Amino acid sequence: MVVLSKPTLNNFLLVKSSCKPTTTMLNGIPVVDLADPEAKTLIVNACKEFGFFKVINHGVPLELMSNLENESLRFFKKPQSEKDRAGPPDPFGYGSKRIGSNGDVGWVEYILLNTNPDVVSNKSLSIFRENRQNLRSAVEDYIDAMKKMCCLVLELMSEGLGIEPKNVLSRLLKDEKSDSCFRINHYPPYPEVQQAALNGRNVVGFGEHTDPQVISVLRSNSTSGLQICLTDGTWVSVPPDHTSFFINVGDTLQVLTNGRFKSVKHRVLADTTKSRLSMIYFGGPPLSEKIVPLPSLMLKKEESLYKEFTWYEYKKAMYNSRLADYRLGPFEKSYGK
Repeated sequence: MVVLSKPTLNNFLLVKSSCKPTTTMLNGIPVVDLADPEAKTLIVNACKEFGFFKVINHGVPLELMSNLENESLRFFKKPQSEKDRAGPPDPFGYGSKRIGSNGDVGWVEYILLNTNPDVVSNKSLSIFRENRQNLRSAVEDYIDAMKKMCCLVLELMSEGLGIEPKNVLSRLLKDEKSDSCFRINHYPPYPEVQQAALNGRNVVGFGEHTDPQVISVLRSNSTSGLQICLTDGTWVSVPPDHTSFFINVGDTLQVLTNGRFKSVKHRVLADTTKSRLSMIYFGGPPLSEKIVPLPSLMLKKEESLYKEFTWYEYKKAMYNSRLADYRLGPFEKSYGK
């Protein structure tokens, strides 16, 4: 098991949340079978209602997922001094407990990688250089599979929305300058979770936030911890499923659909006895891409809810914010004011 220097528990307590607390397990999560002829309709409905859904029959071999999980765990089990050589993140590389540069912390260690081969971080290279070639190969194979699946989901999404061409969204990820990234999070067990629960508090693995990109795809092991915030402000736990993927609507997709789809707020809570490993592919557009509602989606006389901005401008604002901040706020138009 990885050994992290033990901070005071108060540093990781979720003492305030913008959503109502609950321990409810979300059993009604939308499930989309990619082989279902109605998949495009199910995807659109899920994005409108939850901004979140589970994908099955995705065609990604379980062996590929398990291979990356095993190689990642080999890295996280290394002595802390060895892992620290790949950090601190810039923002890519290895990080532990500190999430970003604005004070957010969590009971987590992670690897963050840029998926664009033309933009390679020295910190990222050191992770591969000091570890077996197997890790790099596993990461590259996994990212390739995620990109293909994301593009398929986005094209089904376009069909479900009735917009042309069907690659109007997937082209953002297929672009050679796509600013996508990949994150592997490791949440070690935290024995004091139960004591915190008795005091009505939760130990944060990763604090509440929305994903800024177009779309994100999550796969985790069989340890629970992921929660999403419903539209009524209630937190619900998502049952883990290591054979499937969970798709999140990101802030950028919310803008591209002019608010039809909602970027889902989510968080991860620590577990008392079991470690959690999650792998997330974030599909992002090129830095120069102008983010505005899709013209083919706008109804007659429909006004844009957002100011025009580039992905670079939004990404810069994101890095200057806290996790829980409503990042789209400054980019919204204020009608009637």
